[in-house]
Amino acid sequence: MTILSPTFEEMLHPNKIDPAIRKKAIAAMKDDPLDPVNLFNIAWRGPDDKIKYEVLPKELTGVEAPIVVLFGRDFPTGAHKVGAAYSVLAEMELFGQVDPSKHTVVWPSTGNYGIGGAWVGGRMKTKSIVVLPAGMSRERFEKIESYGATIIKTPGSESNVKEIYDKTWELRQDPNVRILNQFEVMGNYRFHYHVTGNTIVELAEELKRIGVGDGHIAAYCSAMGSAGTIAAGDRLKQAWPEHKIVGLEPIQCPTLYNNGYGAHEIQGIGDKHVTWIHNVLNMDTIVCIDDMECVRGLQLLTDPVGGQVLAKRFGVPEAKVKALSTIFGISGVCNVLGAIKTAKHYGFGKNDAIVTICTDAIDRYHSTMAWLTEKEGKMDEAEAVARLRGIFHGQKTDWIKDGTPDQRQQWHNLKYYTWVEQQGKTVEELNAQRDPEWWIEHQQLVPEIDARIMEARGH
Repeated sequence: MTILSPTFEEMLHPNKIDPAIRKKAIAAMKDDPLDPVNLFNIAWRGPDDKIKYEVLPKELTGVEAPIVVLFGRDFPTGAHKVGAAYSVLAEMELFGQVDPSKHTVVWPSTGNYGIGGAWVGGRMKTKSIVVLPAGMSRERFEKIESYGATIIKTPGSESNVKEIYDKTWELRQDPNVRILNQFEVMGNYRFHYHVTGNTIVELAEELKRIGVGDGHIAAYCSAMGSAGTIAAGDRLKQAWPEHKIVGLEPIQCPTLYNNGYGAHEIQGIGDKHVTWIHNVLNMDTIVCIDDMECVRGLQLLTDPVGGQVLAKRFGVPEAKVKALSTIFGISGVCNVLGAIKTAKHYGFGKNDAIVTICTDAIDRYHSTMAWLTEKEGKMDEAEAVARLRGIFHGQKTDWIKDGTPDQRQQWHNLKYYTWVEQQGKTVEELNAQRDPEWWIEHQQLVPEIDARIMEARGH
């Protein structure tokens, strides 16, 4: 590889990084965020080696089951997708599929993966193009440009992924272009299976020590964009066979729920297809969430008026209110609403911890909040109370479908239309995914990849 970069194990346990390198990385986090040494800051843990998470107050969720969020705010770029982007590019370099000296890499994205790819590509001395819909938030485009990548805008918004694919097929005609398709490449899956999944396994014991849950994680909830993040559930189900993996999608675009389609406002998820890297045969439940409830819920959590209501009217400690205001984006709210529905659907109690993810934070959505205010007026105290009670406490057990054997086969069969008809996969490749061993073999590549990274470093 052209630069020094971390292994999966070092991203999981940063305390295993060479102390001199880690010291430089921690210093660069604030002093020089574009220094390549920041690749060693890709982790769910901070400089103190503690996992970055928040236990949500019952006053917010309205359910007995503890809901815990890992948050991606402190990753380089401010979102966890940078981990998937790094893993994808690192693997393709290691296996000779990308040569930074001659190849341009293309990152198909609806936002955070493209931002992560732009940052990673620049740090790994690789020229990058990000392809994403024109309708995404202004902040996404600004971040990509700030990292030095070229942007190609395709028609539509969040759910217009086919238009992204069409553009990448044009670009791949150039022999010096390599497509790093997050919806297809297994580096994305491996990052979340190994790093996110094992982080949550280790978090379970930490939660038990502080009186949250009984040492197991009852369910893991994740909205699907690329369906990389939900791969952590495969690791959790290995740790706890009764564990429930719950996928989330917008009511306005319920593709797995009922073959639905449509545009929506939850940026980063709901892309109108079943991704290649999504192990749907291992998913227990699909839950749909209203998109505008997520947008309004984000304003509740991040606006000072909402914070005052949480603290003064509902008794949430002010320190907790302040912490929550800095870690949520739209899809994070979606994930929490899905966790609330999951708790109610399964009848979980105080020992049944549910984990989910805040993928990014409010810095990506100030323009969306301004749009909401222009559309609906400023949120006052009465509106904030109504949102807390209606959106969070009022989540119902509608729009939920359990993964029976037949239902899981239907989810799997939906891959055919994107991946065989449009993207060049074979029926044999699709059928191979029915065997759990196919997924296990991909999981077991982690040690080999780590060994190759260490070899490239000269160890």
